[in-house]
Amino acid sequence: MIIKEETRRSFWFNLVAVLLLSIVLYVLFFVSLGFITAHGKELKIPDVTNKDMKTAMKVLKDMNFDVYVDSTYEPKLKPLTVLSQIPEVGAVVKSGRTVFITVNKKMPPMTPMPNLINLSFRIAEVQLKNNKLVLGDTSYQPDIAQGAILKQLVNGQEIRPGQMVPQGSRVSLVIGDGLSNVQQDVPDVVGMAYPEGMALLAGSGLTCTPIFTGEISDTATAVIIRQSPKARNELGTPNHIKEGDIIDITIKQNPSQDEFDVSPQPAGNTNDQTP
Repeated sequence: MIIKEETRRSFWFNLVAVLLLSIVLYVLFFVSLGFITAHGKELKIPDVTNKDMKTAMKVLKDMNFDVYVDSTYEPKLKPLTVLSQIPEVGAVVKSGRTVFITVNKKMPPMTPMPNLINLSFRIAEVQLKNNKLVLGDTSYQPDIAQGAILKQLVNGQEIRPGQMVPQGSRVSLVIGDGLSNVQQDVPDVVGMAYPEGMALLAGSGLTCTPIFTGEISDTATAVIIRQSPKARNELGTPNHIKEGDIIDITIKQNPSQDEFDVSPQPAGNTNDQTP
């Protein structure tokens, strides 16, 4: 009987001890839960946009935030400037939260030059923005294609579509200004070397359409054999053309004398004009 009584007392003692230990652990768990989860230590996300990366990271780390940095490129802002952040400014979060910031790249990436030729100015402006290029100077040139882009240049050099240029490059545009009201004599370029004739026509404010015939081995020595319109009409008097208008020229390598389409000579002029 004594043994049973001692066993019974031992059982109840152990049961009470287990219950007391469970209560203590339960209380300790909920007391420490607030500390573990930083309950009550909520912070507002500061505004670090438009700050430089080092300053932004210091502000966030001083508030016990982790920082993850990504990058993209915005040509109008300084390198390493913070462009955006997640969470947003003013969001209430717990200490230790990761804040994602996107900064402006230090070196601009390369991008293919879009084809702006023959586009309107407004569409060309949108294309430049989509490719993160900056609109530079605009100038106008007499041309039948009024309002259309005639040339696209970077640092004064024409850039062909697809050519790689740094994002943020300033692209200057030459825009057609329509035909001028100024009439001028049609230049006579028949018999000239191709580069010489092109230079003369460009200097006269005319748009040239070259037509190559036969095998061309060297454009520098190829010769213009005909043009339309001609320099003179059937009566031998000068034809007239407006600035910006189009003149077609036909070019051939080593043409014979019979292949030159020479303009008619003025009446009474017996000089031989054959090249």
